[in-house]
Amino acid sequence: MLARLWDKLAANLDGTLVLLAVLILSVGLFTLYSAAYDTPDRLNAQLANIAVAFVAMWIAAQIPPQTLMRFAVPIYAVGLILLIGVALFGEVANGARRWLHVGVVRFQPSEMMKIAMPLMLAWYFQKREATLKVSDYVAAALILAGPALLIAKQPDLGTALLVSAAGFYVIFLAGLSWRLLVPVVALGVVAVVALVVLEPMLCQSELVWPGMKAYQKARICTLLDPTTDPLGRGFHIIQATIAVGSGGFLGKGWLEGTQAHLEFIPERSTDFIFAVFSEEFGLVGNFVLLALYLGLIARGLVIAAGAPTFFARLLAGAITLIFFTYAFVNMGMVSGILPVVGVPLPLISYGGTALVTLFLGLGILMSIHKHRKLVQT
Repeated sequence: MLARLWDKLAANLDGTLVLLAVLILSVGLFTLYSAAYDTPDRLNAQLANIAVAFVAMWIAAQIPPQTLMRFAVPIYAVGLILLIGVALFGEVANGARRWLHVGVVRFQPSEMMKIAMPLMLAWYFQKREATLKVSDYVAAALILAGPALLIAKQPDLGTALLVSAAGFYVIFLAGLSWRLLVPVVALGVVAVVALVVLEPMLCQSELVWPGMKAYQKARICTLLDPTTDPLGRGFHIIQATIAVGSGGFLGKGWLEGTQAHLEFIPERSTDFIFAVFSEEFGLVGNFVLLALYLGLIARGLVIAAGAPTFFARLLAGAITLIFFTYAFVNMGMVSGILPVVGVPLPLISYGGTALVTLFLGLGILMSIHKHRKLVQT
């Protein structure tokens, strides 16, 4: 009886994705236990977050991709309206206007766009699959730009980056030509080189960067040379890179990380948890974690490749590559090669919102894989 019930509940779940997610979550819980030694309640809270995330994943896995496609436009429209509501009536906290109060619930509508954006763009390209033109890619870019700009204005550059990446992946996978990207990439490389070379002049305090707030300029300048303010803006990067480097080949051992336990690492259970992990488990631990992420991404890409419809392929590909973006940006941020933008390490960092969003993505991948035969028949 119990076996039949379990088989029914697990029918739409993908064993490989579940196994990889559980392994990464286990690594995260061990690291969180060490990182949050002074706040032990965080471990219990994270276990509750994981339970909610698994429920969200299971529900998403039951919804056929055809149903998701029918609701793509309404979900996107609601998310856009809520973002406009944040801009007009949102609650301000720590200098950012990111939250809405609806009754007794306080939430960030920007998180909704991490799923709504690839849904909407995948629907858009599905409708135009047979007659795709350059104008369709321009229209898709405009669909992406509105929410991304609203989120960036809150300001929330980390979420804006993730939403933009999710949308870009759909546009690219829909057939955007490499030739259109080469000039953009070349311009970006030139800009980075110029920024590094001219850093002493461009980062002078009295110089204003057009279109950027002072703290955003400070983040980039601190990345280029954190030693200019080692006890202020540069403290996070300096201490995190010390922790990553001091782990060596095998690490100092679980619960033995001095940078974390002496409270040198800021936000050590959330955005900078990778520094704690690197210090305690070293280069070997980092390779293991990277292998787990690559396995999860590879499985997602296999599901995307086997998806029966254009919509499902685009959606599965974008969701899979979002995991790559989360991991790449967070590790780059902690290692001092990218600016600090507040992106958590996927399935590792403490917090429920990003965890539920990522598990919703896993559930959608499972749904696409499970329902592929139904569509083909």
